[in-house]
Amino acid sequence: MLFKGNVHKSISLGVIIGNRDFFPDSLVSKARAEIIDVLKNANIKPVLLGDQETKLGGVETFGDAVKCAKLFSDHKDEIMGVLVILPNFGDERGVAETIKMAGLDVPVLIQAYPDELNKLDVARRRDSWCGKISVCNNLYQYGIKYSLTKDHVCSPSDPKFIQDLFEFVGVCKVVKGLRNARIGAIGARPGGFNTVRYSEKLLQRSGVSVVTIDLSEIIGRANKLDNDSQVVKERMDKIRSYAAVGKTPDTALFQIAKMDIILNEFMEDNVLDATAIQCWTSVQQNYGCNVCTSMSMMSENMQPSACEVDVTGTLTMYAMQLASGSPSALVDWNNNYADDPEKCVLFHCGNWAKSFLPDIEISTAPILGTSVGEENTYGALSGRTPASNLTFGRISTDDAKGKIKAYIGEGILTDDALNTFGNRAVAKIPKLQDLMNYVCRNGFEHHVVMNASHSAAILQEAFENYMDWEVYRH
Repeated sequence: MLFKGNVHKSISLGVIIGNRDFFPDSLVSKARAEIIDVLKNANIKPVLLGDQETKLGGVETFGDAVKCAKLFSDHKDEIMGVLVILPNFGDERGVAETIKMAGLDVPVLIQAYPDELNKLDVARRRDSWCGKISVCNNLYQYGIKYSLTKDHVCSPSDPKFIQDLFEFVGVCKVVKGLRNARIGAIGARPGGFNTVRYSEKLLQRSGVSVVTIDLSEIIGRANKLDNDSQVVKERMDKIRSYAAVGKTPDTALFQIAKMDIILNEFMEDNVLDATAIQCWTSVQQNYGCNVCTSMSMMSENMQPSACEVDVTGTLTMYAMQLASGSPSALVDWNNNYADDPEKCVLFHCGNWAKSFLPDIEISTAPILGTSVGEENTYGALSGRTPASNLTFGRISTDDAKGKIKAYIGEGILTDDALNTFGNRAVAKIPKLQDLMNYVCRNGFEHHVVMNASHSAAILQEAFENYMDWEVYRH
């Protein structure tokens, strides 16, 4: 279940309260008071008509729709989504006309009140069940995308609706974030990793911009920093407070610190949300350390960073972060776990966010060290991820078909024994063999993203309904 903390930062939703004149006015007044209270408790700022601006603050006539559209347009920059409340049948055209005239292109959630069996007389009936269908029909005709509550009708104070609301906020965050995402591609794709190829053009069609820079520029700037400078010393202290340094020598820590400074400057200068870095093997051969510690620190700071210039991998990290409110990690679908068909080992040489690694320590990358010298791989992290919820998934550009596709699902991370090095975890996923079959048959990468949440429903709604991507929900 999505935790309430996902809406810890206040956001704004436009609120439309539908009304139809031959239903009791008291239903609209009560609904307005109820939804304002619900949103306040959820730390959501409502943008809605005052109860004196239209009849009871509802939208019933075209004139009401014009007023509401003007209000929404004035707050266009802050409104992340629209919530439609139907205390009665509502005006089926007013909702669509309001959203269209306001020029909003944001997620829309439709709520409708339930009737009570002993209140189906003319004076007290709602008919919201029927009205919701009509409102959705009009939105469909207007080409406006919308989301639905799990139950066709439910009161705003019902815990089921509260959960729907929290998930809708997650959808709003994912959609807004992806449509404006800026990803830094630092360095060239490693020659041996065709798997991380992607289409910048397809991403741009969905609003995702990629900013590139040659790795030599990052290394060159880092080498110009003086080890004795105050900024380098402060960054060294920050690294030591972030993770145990183990046997990592100061010479390597200086290299890690200087590159971290330059990477963060690049992110700030280009207003980036996430990065994907050429970590294999140029950094080790030409600079003398791994960049994993910096990537981990950025991901922990909600600026996801992926290795091997996996741009769509870091985009997936960013999407999951937006959905859950917690850091994500890029991992390899790496090993079977003994003979259990529903378990596997997730692994990487060491860049996962600290949130996944309670025993985090700066170490080396033994596998990479066999080719570049292990002494040049300090900066990789070691640590084991304990049991938790798991959302996994992957965004990919399918150039042959000219589309963006994704798969997502949920499982758990376990505390099963795992005697190996690097960043590591054991995942238990229902019908794992079927999932691996899907991944292989549909040409997905060996990288997948994990998040310690259950937020697949949010991601599916955002990707499929609003981003118009092809989605497989495992």
